[in-house]
Amino acid sequence: MIYLLEDDDSIRKLVVYALESQGFQAQGFDTPERFREALAQQLPRLAILDIMLPGEDGISILKSLRSSPATADLPVIMLTARDTEYDRVEGLDAGADDFISKPFGMMELVARIRAVLRRTEQKITEREFRSGPLYICPERHEVLVDGKPVTLTYKEFMLLQLLIENRGLVLTREILLERVWGLGAERENRTLDVHIRTLRAKLGIAAGLIQTVRGVGYRFTEV
Repeated sequence: MIYLLEDDDSIRKLVVYALESQGFQAQGFDTPERFREALAQQLPRLAILDIMLPGEDGISILKSLRSSPATADLPVIMLTARDTEYDRVEGLDAGADDFISKPFGMMELVARIRAVLRRTEQKITEREFRSGPLYICPERHEVLVDGKPVTLTYKEFMLLQLLIENRGLVLTREILLERVWGLGAERENRTLDVHIRTLRAKLGIAAGLIQTVRGVGYRFTEV
């Protein structure tokens, strides 16, 4: 099941029709309240959220999804009529898996949905991992250090998982920014450095597993 939160009746009906014609089950909602009521009854495989909504914007809804354990890993695609870099960065940093600007083609949307589902459903099948005091289970979105649970934000978890998946290899700043935030270059922000710093602080005695390679990027080294 795919949920679509879109207040424009014509767009909502067209997208639902297009998805169903491609073999997906889909349901559309015109208000955040109805969307949340449906979430309480059944979790979808993927959610599509319009940013511009009456009463509450899509970014705040996305943040609430990421803050709940039940929907923290729910794949989300954002739709917006505003094609600005700020909207894209804000949406991706809040945990969006993809971002599509209106107007868009239905076949492009279907292709993006299939791509996101392939990426996210592949991650769910990954095995648990241990190194020294660190334990991580991607399926349960669980991180333990010395047996004690560690609470990470969505981006911190993505960053740690990406480093672990490529353990022993140096991942450049550009690769990390592209894979975690969807940014091709660091531009003028220090997002990556801030997240690495907070991630290490939360990992405590396991912080040394993340090594800095000066002038290049970061590497995860096993014990």
